[in-house]
Parts: sequence; C-alpha cells; structure tokens
Amino acid sequence: MSVQTSAPEPGAPDRGAAVLDRLRADARRSCCVTHVERVPARAGTRAPWPAWADPVLVSRLRAAGIDAPWTHQARAAEHAHAGRSVVLATGTASGKSLGYLMPVLSVLLAEPSARAFYLAPTKALANDQLRAVRALTLTGVRAATYDGDTPGYERDWVRAHATFVLTSPDMLHQGILPSHRRWAAFLRGLRYVVVDECHGYRGVFGSHVAHVLRRLRRVCARYGATPVFILASATV
Repeated sequence: MSVQTSAPEPGAPDRGAAVLDRLRADARRSCCVTHVERVPARAGTRAPWPAWADPVLVSRLRAAGIDAPWTHQARAAEHAHAGRSVVLATGTASGKSLGYLMPVLSVLLAEPSARAFYLAPTKALANDQLRAVRALTLTGVRAATYDGDTPGYERDWVRAHATFVLTSPDMLHQGILPSHRRWAAFLRGLRYVVVDECHGYRGVFGSHVAHVLRRLRRVCARYGATPVFILASATV
C-alpha cells in the first residue's frame, strides 16, 4: 500500500498524519505500507465571478459565505458555459458542486425554457444536492428528485414543471428514456447534464451507463437539443 498525504494549512491539526500513525502502529497493517509521501499544501487561488453568472445567484452564494470561486471552479464553469463538455476532477471537499452549479443555475434563471439533469449513483447524494440547491432560495429554479421513491402524482408534476431534475442513471434508463415522449418538453429544453461521482462508472457498469448516456443524446437530438455534459469526481 502506497500512501500520499497533503500537509495541513498552517496552524491546522495534521489529521492525515494521525491516521497514518495509527495504521503504521498496527502490526497487521504496517508491513503493507511500502511508501509514504508528503505533498506540500498549496495556497488556494480565487477567481472573479464570471460576468455571465446570474446576479441573484451570486448574491445568494455570497450570503452563504462564498465570496468568490476558486480558479478550478471558475475554469470548469467557463468551459461549460461556452458549450464545451468538461470533467472536473479535483480533491475531496474542494467545491466541485459550485463548478457545475454556476452555469446550470445561471441558465435556468436566465431562460425559462431551459432544463438540466443531475445524475448521481445514490439517492442520498441526489437528495443532498437538492437540499443545497433549495437552500439558495432561487424562485426561478424548480428542482426536484425523480427516483423509485417518487410517488406517481409527484412524477407528473416533475415532468410538467421541474427545471432541474436530480435522478440516477438507472432511473434515466428505466423511468425516463422509455417514455421520452412524456418528457418531450423537458428534453427539448435540456441544456446541461451533470454526472457526479463519475469515477464510479467503470467496468461493465460503466459500459452500461455510457450506453445510457449515448441513448440520452440520441433522444435529445430527436427533440433538437444538444446538452453539455459536466462530469465531476474527487477520486479519479
């Protein structure tokens, strides 16, 4: 086992070193550690808010304590806003969500007909993202989850009124694409597809998800839509 740890910020406790010390103190595990490397901490670099970012969204983010995006968030958002699909692969808890929420929420606020999908491997993650979006209290964004627990009457509302649908590749395959005619208005306005935790889609499962996404693109093309894909991962 090879271990790589990052140095903490000045004055912060070195939790990584403490965990490593416990692992190496265990005789059953210490023999498995073949290499330890310390990576020096790097100072974060801020970027200005993009000129295209919705001012209401920016004010809500500032109120939540985000004074400005980090450079990796701004770069990913700029690519997506320019119509280029992008993969945002960065460290855990480094703010990937803001990188895709800036372009997605900005276009949903600017264009009433715009729509977006968020795909997550678990319902818990989709619900976490739903809470984060709703916490911004953006009246122009109607966000909702669409999964196996969504009752029938609520599914009808989501198809007809939601602008930001948070679901999973499985639900996209089984519950949305087979009845794409019922989703015609949504798919016609689909601008963004966010694929979170993309590192989990590997092997046979990853191949299946890749085909589902290709099928989504073909169905979107039928309705005249060419969505931008934003993939996010903290583990790639």
